[in-house]
Amino acid sequence: MTQPRPDEFIPPPECPVFEPSWEEFADPFAFINKIRPIAEKTGICKVRPPPDWQPPFACDVDRLHFTPRIQRLNELEAQTRVKLNFLDQIAKFWELQGCTLKIPHVERKILDLYLLNKLVAEEGGFDAICRERRWTKIAMKMGFAPGRAVGSHLRAHYERILYPYNLFQAGVGPARVVKRALAPSEKGLPVQVKQEHEPNLLTNEVDKAKAQNKKNSPAVIKEVAAHVSLKAPHHQVDQYVCLVCGSGTDEDRLLLCDGCDDSYHTFCLIPPLHDVPKGDWRCPKCLALECNKPQEAFGFEQACRDYNLRAFGDMADSFKSDYFNLPVHMVPTELVEKEFWRLVSTIEEDVTVEYGADIASKEFGSGFPVRNGKFKVAPEDEVYLDSGWNLNNMPVMDPSVLTHVTADICGMKLPWLYVGMCFSSFCWHIEDHWSYSINYLHWGEPKTWYGAPGYAAEQLEEVMKKLAPELFEAQPDLLHQLVTIMNPNILMAHGVPIYRTNQCAGEFVITFPRAYHSGFNQGFNFAEAVNFCTVDWMPLGRQCVDHYRMLHRYCVFSHDELICKMASKAETLDVVLASAVQKDMAVMIREERELRERVQKMGVVHCQQTEYDLLPDDECQCARCRTTCYLSALTCPCNPEVLVCLHHAQDLCSCPVEGYTLHYRFTLDELYPMMKAIALRAESYNFWASHVTDILEAKLDKKKSLVEFHALIEESETRAFPENDLLRHLRMVTQDAEKCSCVAQQLLNGKRQTRSRLGGGKSQNQLTVEELKSFVRQLYNLPCSIHQAPLLKELLNHVEDFQQESEKVLAEETPSAVEIQCLLDVSSDFDVALPELPVLRERLEQARWLEAVQAASSWPASLSLDTMRRLIDQGVGLAPLSSVERAMARLQELLTVSEHWEDQVHNLIRARPHHCLEMLEAAVQEVENIPAYLPNCLQLKDAVSRAKEWLQDAENLQLGGRIPVLDALLDLVSQGRSIPVQLDPLPRLESLVSEVQAWKECAAKTFLTKNSPFTLLEVLCPRCEVSTGAQKSKGKRIKDFHCGKKKAAKLESLSDVERALSESKDSASAVRLKEMEVLFSIRMANESKLLPAVNCSSLHVCVCQEAPKGSMLICELCRDAFHSNCVPSPSDPRSIQPWLCPHCRRSERPPLDRVLPLLASLQRLRVRLPEGDALRYLIERTVSWQHRMQQVSASWKLPALRDRLGSTPFAKVGIPGGLSSHKKEVGCGLDKKAKRRLEREGRCRTKKPQKKKPKLSKEKSREGKTAPTPSPSQLSDLSPSDDSEDDMVLCPAECCQQPEGDEVDWVQCDGSCNQWFHQVCVGVSPELAEKEDYICVSCTMKDGFVRK
Repeated sequence: MTQPRPDEFIPPPECPVFEPSWEEFADPFAFINKIRPIAEKTGICKVRPPPDWQPPFACDVDRLHFTPRIQRLNELEAQTRVKLNFLDQIAKFWELQGCTLKIPHVERKILDLYLLNKLVAEEGGFDAICRERRWTKIAMKMGFAPGRAVGSHLRAHYERILYPYNLFQAGVGPARVVKRALAPSEKGLPVQVKQEHEPNLLTNEVDKAKAQNKKNSPAVIKEVAAHVSLKAPHHQVDQYVCLVCGSGTDEDRLLLCDGCDDSYHTFCLIPPLHDVPKGDWRCPKCLALECNKPQEAFGFEQACRDYNLRAFGDMADSFKSDYFNLPVHMVPTELVEKEFWRLVSTIEEDVTVEYGADIASKEFGSGFPVRNGKFKVAPEDEVYLDSGWNLNNMPVMDPSVLTHVTADICGMKLPWLYVGMCFSSFCWHIEDHWSYSINYLHWGEPKTWYGAPGYAAEQLEEVMKKLAPELFEAQPDLLHQLVTIMNPNILMAHGVPIYRTNQCAGEFVITFPRAYHSGFNQGFNFAEAVNFCTVDWMPLGRQCVDHYRMLHRYCVFSHDELICKMASKAETLDVVLASAVQKDMAVMIREERELRERVQKMGVVHCQQTEYDLLPDDECQCARCRTTCYLSALTCPCNPEVLVCLHHAQDLCSCPVEGYTLHYRFTLDELYPMMKAIALRAESYNFWASHVTDILEAKLDKKKSLVEFHALIEESETRAFPENDLLRHLRMVTQDAEKCSCVAQQLLNGKRQTRSRLGGGKSQNQLTVEELKSFVRQLYNLPCSIHQAPLLKELLNHVEDFQQESEKVLAEETPSAVEIQCLLDVSSDFDVALPELPVLRERLEQARWLEAVQAASSWPASLSLDTMRRLIDQGVGLAPLSSVERAMARLQELLTVSEHWEDQVHNLIRARPHHCLEMLEAAVQEVENIPAYLPNCLQLKDAVSRAKEWLQDAENLQLGGRIPVLDALLDLVSQGRSIPVQLDPLPRLESLVSEVQAWKECAAKTFLTKNSPFTLLEVLCPRCEVSTGAQKSKGKRIKDFHCGKKKAAKLESLSDVERALSESKDSASAVRLKEMEVLFSIRMANESKLLPAVNCSSLHVCVCQEAPKGSMLICELCRDAFHSNCVPSPSDPRSIQPWLCPHCRRSERPPLDRVLPLLASLQRLRVRLPEGDALRYLIERTVSWQHRMQQVSASWKLPALRDRLGSTPFAKVGIPGGLSSHKKEVGCGLDKKAKRRLEREGRCRTKKPQKKKPKLSKEKSREGKTAPTPSPSQLSDLSPSDDSEDDMVLCPAECCQQPEGDEVDWVQCDGSCNQWFHQVCVGVSPELAEKEDYICVSCTMKDGFVRK
């Protein structure tokens, strides 16, 4: 932000601006009384009416014409005018000496001769300054920079121009004219003397130059050299002699005065002249007469031209747009304001404007509409005719005292009109009789106002008299002439409070009694103003009359006459106004009685009653003080037309006092009844006012309660007492007491509405302890008694006790958090802003933090790194405290050590290769003593412990030459890999596991077919469930489902293999018989499907589960039929090798000589695994089978069979595992189905006793159904009871409940349909399904079965 220049105008603060509501705007006097306590502090205020209040402009524009005043801006400012007057005197002095004054330049600036002369006089005069060499100091005071020899220049200029003038003023002698000082060729600004008939300093040439300049730009004063030739000598020279020496010699050196024709030798003058002046010359006597003539009073000239509104507006707009070189509406108000105050303060520039001021509205019509006026008011605008804000109505309304003044006073009771242009101004002044004024701007550009409050009026006058004493010496009532202005910044610099505002169109500005105000117009505008007086003005009105008497200023109306007229209307007068009139009348009567007694003592004996109210004011003025006389006056027979007031009785004339006549309007006996009548009218109000005054001034125990204050206010409302200062004061005191009582009660309750207790925060409106003390004192100082005062005093005592306890606790080094919290809990009951609370909260946080640190340190298992960091972060935000800092240091040290070891241990654990056990044990011992929870250190400790246990397990695994089991070996290797410690046995064990995995891969390649669904263990193991797959009598078959699909039993661990082998190791013959039984069952079931049937299309064979067609392939083992295009055909049709179906060919069936090396390599590994045991058992069975075949061949002598042993498929190693568990299961099912079909067809004549079909439990389901879900290509019975997935999943019950879960119990119909049903859908329990046969409803009705 740029700083203003030292001489740049700084706008004063803004005055109050009020925007009343429609309700407030309805009564202007009530609203003004309401805002008076605020607005009178600034002297002026602005009122913005409601937006819809827009009165029509009723002035007759075409008829209005006026002659404006001419205002030269630099003559308005008091100090500038003083300078111009001084320059005028200097110029006149030198002109009378026959020379033209030229103002010199110093440092490229015009020398301020007035300031130079004033500073030299203040410093002791020319001789003293020269003697003490203080010209440099003078130069610095004038604002010149030191070090440029400016002082010597100032001395020379003073000596040439000002010193002779000062000598002349001092009466030393005639001025000395120095030729070189007044040489015409010297550079300077010529100044011509102001003639008596000229109003200002400017010459005719200057006026012509200004007239040619439309902008009224700064006038350049042209040099007008005075060419005065020496008068021709008279033919009788001897008649002219020097008045000093009396000689007529040296005629060439004899000067003749152009004023009185006296003669002087140039060398006889004091001091002598070296040359003859080139112009008119005055002798010392004529010079003294001309220079000592009194100056004329300053005033505004009237313009030579008469304007109407349109012509004046064109001129005003043209002036402003030309001056600023901008359209009038685009010139900022701030720029106009600064330029105005610059122009009024300079003597180099002379700008002249015109102002149409004090235009009588009575002659041309007001801007507001009036009744019976020439302006025709629209129906919707008739409300403005009677509006209180209509300036024609306001002075004569009942609340205005001026309504009792009978005369129509222009400007006071009748509005005045003002037509302004840019820079036109109204100077500092106060209203007549110190009354109120109100100004309304009808339209146009803003008007800028400056105002000072009434209490600063005398201060403002003193400052202006101090800064421009010459003006007030010539015109004591200068400020009443409205011709002098002074910069508000200068007044503010001397302590005068000044306020400003910009009045825009449609806004009111109100000035208050004795409030000085001034301002200027921003451009072309039209305003209207009037005065009014309210009840509160009356004491000021009488003071104003006394002030006018002292200044010898005439009064606009008689104040005594106003009081007497109001007293004569006592019956209809407002009670408040009556009370004010009574007080003013009492003062008036007392003063009048004293004056009459004094006149009587002087010897005046003649009295005469005179009707002064019937005389014009001019005939009633005191000849001495110009005060309007009304109650009394003195006259003398020597001049009956001259009268004086009783204050100046001794100034009437020199005639004997006994001849004076006392003229009076009323006798004292007539005045007292008038005052009594007005007193009776105001009696009720006076009694009320007296009572109010008494209770407001009551002391201590005599104070009344707040209830009585409310009663007095209610009484004033009941009796309709108007608003006045006393009532407002009573209301204000009552409101303050109510607020104090409410606040006191809230403080006692601890429940302030604005209180915020969240987080213990301080309310913005909480009282401090000092404020509480002050508030308690305020309660006791109130004019009324408040019952909460003693309670609040007790609260204050508790607060002070709390402060003492807090001080004790805060003095301790480490107070407990409990004590601090107790204090804080106690403070919550105080609705006071306690300074100890923030400190207590800080100490509470510190104490809690210290306790948290202590608790965490006492339990190291919970002191983690995050906990330490959190505590440190919390501690960083705490206020400084020695104990906190010590704990913080310890905690930081522990954190540093812990982080160091955590990082180091983390590196040890993550190191590749792992470190040895000894190094890690040493690290564990190092971190053992750190009192903190360190996860990495605990992990290291656990790793060391697990490493020790692992080494022990590895040692036990091979203890005594044991052969480890693969599962145990894998678990041990897996555990070793998870331990971040270097374990020496681990690489060897990992190598052993790798060899075992390589062996398993080799065995899988040897046995498993491509994309085999079976594992190596399933292929190598014998059928563990073959004993359960034998034919049984008819029993219940029940299916268990898990998630809707059957599960097959898997051989995954060594225990499963051992169990399977144990079941099949009864004997080789038993295993062989079981396998053959299963095989025969499968064959019989498959062969039964191919028996002749009634409907062959219902047969389902092959993997596609369709009817037989075309050439079919028969499996050598299961005897099932397959379409040649559904299964792979034999590679060589003529080969004698048997063909096996995809179900029967489970492995590659490698020769024994390829299998034996696998067993040998496994034995070298010395690791026991399930596949190895299964392979060993398989080889044993194979060798046993070969041995039996050899025995059979030898006994039956079958060499051909022996020769084919190596090539027959039954001699392969995979023969024992050729039948899958699924085929066996399906074979059993097919065999049973075939039997049922034969029984139905009658082929089976004998009926076996039925046996219970066992329920398929969960365990049996998993053992008996190891294969995947049966393929649709399996051959099934011709009956609908197919074992396909669809039949198993879908329940044919009419109301199937579709049960869900891991296990779903099924039951098969024993009738002709053989369908599977959910047990829950047909109402069969698992126990009933085990014990009895189940026949569905359809079979019961069809076959006649009866359920038992």
